[in-house]
Amino acid sequence: MSAGRLKSLDVFRGLTIAGMVLVNGPGLDAAYAPLRHSRWDGCSAADLVFPFFLFIMGTALAFASARNVPGAPWGPVFRRAAVLVGLGLFLNAIPYWHPATFRFPGVLQRIAVCYLAAVAVQRRLSWRAQAWLAAALLVGYAAALRWVPVPGFGAGVLTPEGSLPSYVDRLLLGPHTYYQGPFDPEGFLSTLPAVVTVLLGGFAGAWLRGERSPAEKAAGLAAAGAVGVALGMLWAPVLPLNKALWSSSYVLYSGGWAALGLALCFWAFDVRGLRGTEPFEALGVNAILAYVAHILTLKFLVYTKLGGVSLRLLVCGALFGGWLPPMAASLAFALSHAALWAAALTPLHRRRIFLKA
Repeated sequence: MSAGRLKSLDVFRGLTIAGMVLVNGPGLDAAYAPLRHSRWDGCSAADLVFPFFLFIMGTALAFASARNVPGAPWGPVFRRAAVLVGLGLFLNAIPYWHPATFRFPGVLQRIAVCYLAAVAVQRRLSWRAQAWLAAALLVGYAAALRWVPVPGFGAGVLTPEGSLPSYVDRLLLGPHTYYQGPFDPEGFLSTLPAVVTVLLGGFAGAWLRGERSPAEKAAGLAAAGAVGVALGMLWAPVLPLNKALWSSSYVLYSGGWAALGLALCFWAFDVRGLRGTEPFEALGVNAILAYVAHILTLKFLVYTKLGGVSLRLLVCGALFGGWLPPMAASLAFALSHAALWAAALTPLHRRRIFLKA
């Protein structure tokens, strides 16, 4: 297991993409609580999707360590980051683009920045030094949230308007935030702890690349995940779990669940050899393509209207509204959308065609 491709990592990435489709694309405005993002503090299942993706990216980087060493060329790294940023800006521009309010941050943009930072860290620092850096970033970020005063609000105000990351976003981005709000969920300061999420995934990858037995690897990763979840919960009363702020407690909590999920997938698919995973592998090996394609599809369905009603509502109502209650119909629509893209990408997977950024 020291080299090669982890089947479990592709499956886990595919499951994460499927979860992202379920969260992003309900058929109706109604959705089950676990599939809705927390309004501010808290952490629902939906709030785990993005950190899972960053964690997985860190694990994949650890398995690509032969290409991720001092002296390795930076050209491919910058090219991939530039493509991700370009795709993110392209998605932000659809369907309406206005220079005065155009949003610059986004999911793919954050992935690009975290990718660049994680590659730089992994190329320059030992695993021990990376662990110290991750701890310093989490503690330093938590201290800044609590003790750095925000003009007009003071220190330690963790509201959408009064938090330090929100103030920095308004200062640097002005109206170019998420829906011109008082903060951006993929803003500047909160990207620092998001880098730690990638580093945590790197630690998991280094562990799985080691020489221990598969059972020891699965057990160790699961134990580390349980510790992460526990530490996040213990920290939460002082520093709440908060995806928008990407709080330090949220990093540990979500990273812990990601480690537990990867440990389960590793045991089930790489150790036990369970089958029937091709739909998720198809999503996982072409994750960026799946993400961009499903966002474009959702934007088309949401912004295309017939008689003043969006195509999303019309299609969901026609297919599922007549025989399912609203929340179940909404979930059925999202599941169908995820299944559609898994089916569409399966031929690429069978032909070993991987479209990477």
